[in-house]
Amino acid sequence: MTRTAHLPAPAPGADHGTTDDHGTAGDRGTGGFRRALRVLAILACLPYITLKIAWVAGSEIGIPAGSVLLEHRELLVVANSVSVVADALVVVLALLLTQPWGRRVPAWLLALPMWAATGLLAPIMTGYPSQLAVALFTGDEQAAAPAEPFLHPWVFAVVYGGFILQGLSLGTLFVLYARDRWGRLLRGRLGDLSARTAGPGVRATALAAAVVALLPLTLHTMWLSGATEGLSPRQIAERDADFTVLEAQWIVYIVVAVATTLLLVLRRPAAPRTRNVVALAWIGSGTAGCWGAYMSLVALMPDTDPAKRLTGLAQLTYAGEMITGFLLAACLAAVLRRRSAEA
Repeated sequence: MTRTAHLPAPAPGADHGTTDDHGTAGDRGTGGFRRALRVLAILACLPYITLKIAWVAGSEIGIPAGSVLLEHRELLVVANSVSVVADALVVVLALLLTQPWGRRVPAWLLALPMWAATGLLAPIMTGYPSQLAVALFTGDEQAAAPAEPFLHPWVFAVVYGGFILQGLSLGTLFVLYARDRWGRLLRGRLGDLSARTAGPGVRATALAAAVVALLPLTLHTMWLSGATEGLSPRQIAERDADFTVLEAQWIVYIVVAVATTLLLVLRRPAAPRTRNVVALAWIGSGTAGCWGAYMSLVALMPDTDPAKRLTGLAQLTYAGEMITGFLLAACLAAVLRRRSAEA
């Protein structure tokens, strides 16, 4: 996930049962497991936060001479400060998901940061290992590292390794939490949902998102197939196995997001389990929306090298991903909120 920058960085439901640090009243045996996951999630944040604080303080550890990161030091400080706050949020979420007071937090206040964390971490968890696998099988030592000075290779291993551990531990904690608090809303199959769960407005929004998604899907498919329209000169010059892995990944996430959300709002086919469809829609919409937003912000950053500057078509692609993800997330939230009201 190194070549695109680039990778750095539910609705209200009635509670049932009582949760403490040892799990629910009927599930106390998982308490030690949850505490271990909480510790792992917190420890996994330390390498990233430590590096970012060091860079804010002026250190150049892990940054090679000539790196583009040193060209805009003021921007580097601001971006790293924001990154520290964002990663510290993982610590808060780990505590929230394992402490009694976490059950009293309004659903939206938990769902929004967890949706964003899922969307930002999921592509790293799949993309970075895929890049390493490609490098292993092809023998290309550059397949998981940038072609020009950016960061030392060990930084990617440490930071992305931490992100993967964060995703695994925090994701597992959230699944356990959601099962305890909202499990009854996700039982059954799609065909069991009421017709009122997704009204005409929700279905229209999902269809609009599917239409918007056609632009990024088309561009990513073209780039995967070898087309260069919309790519910067630097991107064209550095096309390699990493580029192919990432383009294929974005296509998969967008297709999954659109397909599963349409299945959810249309309730067709009726056989799939509701929780599985919701989980895939959650991950897919979060990835499209959050990474589209992130790359749109990257496009706004100043760059003195025209060869590196993102083209207007690329910016439109990332904006399309962002809009698609946000619209699909709105549909998912509406379905879960109405499901909660019915329950």
